[in-house]
Amino acid sequence: MGTFDSHGIGTSVPDGSRRAKGTGSIVGLSDDVLISFLEVRSVKPSEHPQKGILHELPFVREGKGDQPLLVVPGLTFENKTPSGMMTSIYRFLREAYTIYCVMRRPNLPEGVGLRDMADDYANFIKREFNRSVDVIGLSTGGSIVQHLAADHPERVRRLVIHSSAHTLSDKAKKLQLEIARLGEEGRWWQAYRMLVETVFPERGIKRTLSRPIVWLAASLMAWDKPSDAHDLVATVKAEDQHAFKDRLGEITAPTLVIAGMADPFYSPALFRETASGIPGAELVLYEGMGHPASGKDFEGTVLRFLTRR
Repeated sequence: MGTFDSHGIGTSVPDGSRRAKGTGSIVGLSDDVLISFLEVRSVKPSEHPQKGILHELPFVREGKGDQPLLVVPGLTFENKTPSGMMTSIYRFLREAYTIYCVMRRPNLPEGVGLRDMADDYANFIKREFNRSVDVIGLSTGGSIVQHLAADHPERVRRLVIHSSAHTLSDKAKKLQLEIARLGEEGRWWQAYRMLVETVFPERGIKRTLSRPIVWLAASLMAWDKPSDAHDLVATVKAEDQHAFKDRLGEITAPTLVIAGMADPFYSPALFRETASGIPGAELVLYEGMGHPASGKDFEGTVLRFLTRR
């Protein structure tokens, strides 16, 4: 993991282990994402997760640890029960935690904001656990958990902001708005292709190899396309307004900001600003890594942060 200065802000570290066995949410895919995506489609976990609706939110639960861990996933095209693809990136925590991967409310109300979504998660934690729990927010989920930790400090024990920052880059905002527009028009294959091409950029020798894989991945994702774009559009509009820099100082939970320096949605400067704005936060950035941070180095860093006394 990175080294830390007296303010808890880490230096970047080389990406020594980029490949993870499976990756995260739809907006949550690293360089080997497409092969990992195909692998995850065939994974059968040794412990069958429990799925359904809990406290009005779709969820999947797995793991056998004594402590609960709330995972708030990244942007998805539909608010439904999380898939194995969403939860696979955190399976290294199944021995230490019982993991609750919890989606946003289906059929989001008009004008909903990320703060409203955070209130739903606070209510979930109160009703299910009635105490503070460790929380990981990935990408869009990382935007939401900033509100959760600031507005409901009694609900968050430790916080991991995973490949997320106090705001999206301007380029990422335009990208997500365009993806939402394609969804509204029912052009789901084009929306998935745009997203996959963003998180799996063509470069070098991979250029000729990646194009058919991108098409295949987009086709597989679009095969199970949403019935409508309501939740996607509502979430994208809410995150487009996310500007949390001035409120970062309100987060009191011990916090780890961890990401890749080649992330297409956030810049290294945004990650550094996020960590520096949270009192005592730690920052780890991996050189050459995209979205999201993953791999053995990432897993070790997160596990040590969450389990140390």
